Amino acid sequence: MNKNTLSKSLAIVFVMLSFNLFSQEKEKPCKHFRISPVLSHTYIPTATSEGTQTIIVPSIGLDLEYWFSHKFGIGLHNDLELFNYEIEKPGDELSIEREYPVVVTLDALTKVYKDLVVVLGAGVEFEKNQNLYIVRAGLEYEIEFAENWDLAPTFFYDYRHKEFGTWSMGIGIGRRF
Repeated sequence: MNKNTLSKSLAIVFVMLSFNLFSQEKEKPCKHFRISPVLSHTYIPTATSEGTQTIIVPSIGLDLEYWFSHKFGIGLHNDLELFNYEIEKPGDELSIEREYPVVVTLDALTKVYKDLVVVLGAGVEFEKNQNLYIVRAGLEYEIEFAENWDLAPTFFYDYRHKEFGTWSMGIGIGRRF
């Protein structure tokens, strides 16, 4: 057997082995789109509403996500807070009134461990008195309960630029397609 034939034979064996190795890794095809209605509550530590020092505001949301791969995606996360409230500014007699604010953020998504998703992004809280810029960080855990359906507990921290921060916890039902 000459040198040229031996190298061709080795190349063919290598290619066949590599196909065999990669074919054993049968990962489900990536469903790129995910939509999820979300019910959550937002804890506002500095808010006052008729004398109370803290309130918990119910909210509804709709998350629209595009996944580039099984690990990385982007999401448009939208929330409507279902309550009117005031925010006291520290060391200031003025307060900020908030009437049914709508929060819209564009977030980077990455799965760091199994179905644990880290969310980082920025956006705007739209409200008739004053719009506020937001920086968001959070976690979401997608628990698949049927093919392409998941239940996702969420936990987020939103910082409204130069104003106040909020914590929110919720649950979403997601559908991938």
